[in-house]
Amino acid sequence: MEELILTNAEEILQTLSKIALKGNGFTTDCLVGEVMDAGISNPDFLKASGSDPDAYYDGQANAWSDIQVRESKKVFMVYGGAGKTRRSHIADTP
Repeated sequence: MEELILTNAEEILQTLSKIALKGNGFTTDCLVGEVMDAGISNPDFLKASGSDPDAYYDGQANAWSDIQVRESKKVFMVYGGAGKTRRSHIADTP
């Protein structure tokens, strides 16, 4: 999929609600729940890039392999890709 950058909280949450991650490592049926569990409820930035055959957007395979969601200084990241074990990471930036 094409790289995606969003800065509107509603659009970000709607996009995250359509992302499912399967395969090895970090998996979820709905990424928005994982992001909210991480303490991000009003995101101000999303960047999605790369391609992963086990990532799905709105039911279609080959969605993004790398996803970053930010709210203020808190960042939730997912990274992986074809043949890699997917990982998630939460960080508070200075």
